[in-house]
Amino acid sequence: MPRGFPKLFRRRTLLVVISLCLFTNTSDLAPVYAEEDKPNIVIILADDLGYGDLSCLNPESKIPTPRIDELAAAGMVFTDAHTPSSVCTPTRYGLLTGRYCWRTRLKQSVLLGFDRPLIEPGRATIASFLRAHGYATCAIGKWHLGLGWQNAEGKPVTDKDGTTNDPGVDYTKPITEGPLTVGFDYFFGIAASLDMAPYCYIENDRVTAIPTEPTEGQGFPASWRAGMRAKDFRHEEVVDRLAEAAERWLRQHKATRPHQPFFLYYSLTAPHTPVLPLPAFRGKSQAGLYGDFVVQVDATVGRLVDLLRELGYWENTILILTSDNGSTMTIRSEFQKYGHATNYIFRGQKSDIWEGGHRVPFIVTWPGGIPPGTRCDRAICLVDILPTVAEILGRPLPPGAAEDGVSFAPLLRDPDVNWRRPPFVMHSIQGYFAIRDGEWKLIECRGSGGWSLPENKVPKDAPAMQLYHLGRDIRETTNLYPAEHKRAAELLAKLRNIRGDQPVNKQSNE
Repeated sequence: MPRGFPKLFRRRTLLVVISLCLFTNTSDLAPVYAEEDKPNIVIILADDLGYGDLSCLNPESKIPTPRIDELAAAGMVFTDAHTPSSVCTPTRYGLLTGRYCWRTRLKQSVLLGFDRPLIEPGRATIASFLRAHGYATCAIGKWHLGLGWQNAEGKPVTDKDGTTNDPGVDYTKPITEGPLTVGFDYFFGIAASLDMAPYCYIENDRVTAIPTEPTEGQGFPASWRAGMRAKDFRHEEVVDRLAEAAERWLRQHKATRPHQPFFLYYSLTAPHTPVLPLPAFRGKSQAGLYGDFVVQVDATVGRLVDLLRELGYWENTILILTSDNGSTMTIRSEFQKYGHATNYIFRGQKSDIWEGGHRVPFIVTWPGGIPPGTRCDRAICLVDILPTVAEILGRPLPPGAAEDGVSFAPLLRDPDVNWRRPPFVMHSIQGYFAIRDGEWKLIECRGSGGWSLPENKVPKDAPAMQLYHLGRDIRETTNLYPAEHKRAAELLAKLRNIRGDQPVNKQSNE
């Protein structure tokens, strides 16, 4: 039996060990697991998947997601999970490091395909932590955290973020910084989003084929930027190619290292644009091509789960399924006609500081450790994953690691335990902040902070900030800031304390 959490244990001695793990400083603990008993860890990070896209979270969803619904029934559904940012790159940084991205040079927006690496040398990640504790580590899919591209002279090709065209990459040279330098043993994927050049696959630190063919930019639903493409790269095939890579790595791992625990970071490229569902999935939803693409995502998740079962890994695998931010389809006129609430009842969408920008699906399964069919309504953030993993293993994090994360391991044992997340911060594409403390949420701007309602469209007489009580107003319709100045001031002080009151330049990534 895998050494999971106490509810599934019959031996009282093990119950004592795990309880100590959950409520004691892990630095004082001996290893909880024998090497062969350590749980495998899989994180599936969907790209732009909305909370309301899943039928297990949205009873009125017009998209069938039976395989993800199976995960929800088999494990624990978190209804109040948040990304630290409402866009791609910052969330990925926060998930892997347990640190807010606005503490780095990236103060707004996202990186592009040729930008330099964002994760600092020596920064602990989930991958480096787990590798140090005996795990094989693999990253498949969308990276979007910058890469160490070189030019013909062997020098970095960019010294400033924001390059949209190829700045002179010599694709015959290895990538000097990337997944392999932050803790991953193996990588197969793409540089950034599927709508950003370069359009080529990368295996470890090399491209599999040099981008030599120009491709013109496409409008919605294809939606990709102009750039160079490798001959073996077709946008509509990428989801499947990545699934095959994940499956290939898992089979090889089983064949060569069957007793070594593994960490698989499976970063999907969908349902982010370009929206290109394969023919087999077209017409499978009542939400147009986007809905059909989500159906393909659901089937892709199912493929991986089936393989984990086939290889005998399922019972001792912790699998987390989540998304990097909310969906962007709320502003697409082509999509609105279907009447599907892609971000459920929440206000706003990807890029925004409102709930629709950062409240995301979060499902955890662990047959050996989490009772099936459970639900947790406590607030958590994706920066919490690294400290949670550390607590589950009973091992201390390196000094200075995951400075913004808090372990929610006790919730996996008992979703009703006396546990509450300390105040945490969300960040919008334009660089605006919100802080969540219990049911209260303060937004440090007048509007959405993103694409839904740019600052220049906010009424001039609108209050300077927004304050909502989410327990009474989950749709964020009534701004209490004018009437609750004292509470707002308290929250603002907490935000400034977390931020260190450092100057945050929303107009520059430097």
